[in-house]
Formats: sequence, structure tokens, C-alpha cells
Amino acid sequence: MKWARATTPAGEAIIGVIVQDSLEPRAGLGSATVTGAPVPLSQITLLPPVVPGKFIGLWNNFKAAAEKGGHAHPTHPLYFLKPDSALAGPGATVTIPEAAGRVVFEGELGIVIGQTCKAIPPEAAQAAILGYTCVNDFTSLGVLFADPSFPQWTRAKGFDGFGAIGPVIATGLDWRDLTVQVLVNGRERQSYEASDMILSPPQIVSLLSHDMTLNPGDIIACGTSLGAAPVKPGMTVEVVIPGIGSLSVVMG
Repeated sequence: MKWARATTPAGEAIIGVIVQDSLEPRAGLGSATVTGAPVPLSQITLLPPVVPGKFIGLWNNFKAAAEKGGHAHPTHPLYFLKPDSALAGPGATVTIPEAAGRVVFEGELGIVIGQTCKAIPPEAAQAAILGYTCVNDFTSLGVLFADPSFPQWTRAKGFDGFGAIGPVIATGLDWRDLTVQVLVNGRERQSYEASDMILSPPQIVSLLSHDMTLNPGDIIACGTSLGAAPVKPGMTVEVVIPGIGSLSVVMG
């Protein structure tokens, strides 16, 4: 099943399930209640598939990248938060602010929380995951380490549009079977297996739920692996995860 949010020709925002070539409106994310007639995909504009209350991003969660960087494997997620204004969806223009300096893409698998959870064990965490989406976690390297006394994770990753997600939330997937790719102007720049994660999605959800209550719609970006690279205005950057889809944005 694939969940999506979109605007109709009348300007109404709807959420629902993609059925063949249409979006079937539902009462809310994960709801079985149908609220209207299907709307052809050709008549809608996709939005970020969810508006998260919390947008959490992980660092150092892939073995290949950790080994190359000489980093130890974490036993608890190393994470940051993105502000709601960083959210962007399919087809967005992501403007690189002058203050950001050198900016890199980071293609990632995103976990979408489906039910409220607090301090849950790993064996219960899988049930709390609604599904998965594509994430592009843009990062300003020019800002991140500009002040040697304080790495600026929030500012470096929090500019408007620096948290692109979409195009849909796919359910029923085995994360271990997924591959994350990034294409820049149609050329592959990043490709890695999700199975190389250090902490698995259920472990991530369980551990984070001991730090904070996770709510339906919250997004957790699982971190990236090797291949993240700089982007410039005019480039088209596309995160592709077979089984989920393609998330394309244009750098402005």
C-alpha cells in the first residue's frame, strides 16, 4: 500500500491511498475510512506525504561510512532534529541560502511512525512503524563546523527545504531488501544497501522512544552512507528507493 498527500484542482489538501492511477481519499494517515471518490493522479499535485510533528535525523548509522570515517558503531542513535520549515516535497525547489556555503545531498530511508509509542521494547517497535519513505537530508558543511566550539547540527540541516520527503509512504516493505540511490542530473552519485545499517529501524524506534514519545506521522531519517556530495543551483537531485519511488527536487 502507498499513502500520499496532494492538492486537488480545487486547492484542497487530501491524504489517501494510491489505487491504480488514482488517490483514494481517507480520513487520515493509516485510516481505513474512505472519505470521497478517487481522484486521478494526473489531476493532483503531490505534497510531502506527511507533516511530521518531529523530523529526526540520524548520523553514523551505516557500517561502510563508519569504517571509512574511523567511527565506532553507536549503541544508541546519534540524532538531531529538523524544524518544520525544513520540510519539502516532490518537485520542490530547494534554495541554497548564501549563508549555507557548501551544501551536500544525503539520500536516506525514512521511517514513518504509525502509532504513539513510549519506552517500547525492540520486539514491539516494528508494529509502531507505518511504513517508509525517501528522504533527502541536505546539510550545510560550511555551517556545521564553522564554530569550532559548537557543531551546528540544527542550523546546518535546518534551512528551508533541507528536509525533502516523499513521494509516498510505502507499507509492507522489508527494509533489508531496499537500496537507496541518488541521481544528480540523471547520473548516479550514491547507491547503498539499507541492510548495511548499524541500528535497524525497530532498534532505532525503540531506543528513541525511551528518549521521547513518538507520535503518528513523525519521521526518522535512518542516516546515509558513502557517496554524499555537493550540490549547486540548477541541479536536479533525485532519491530513488525501488518499492517506494522517486523523490526529485531542483536546487535553487
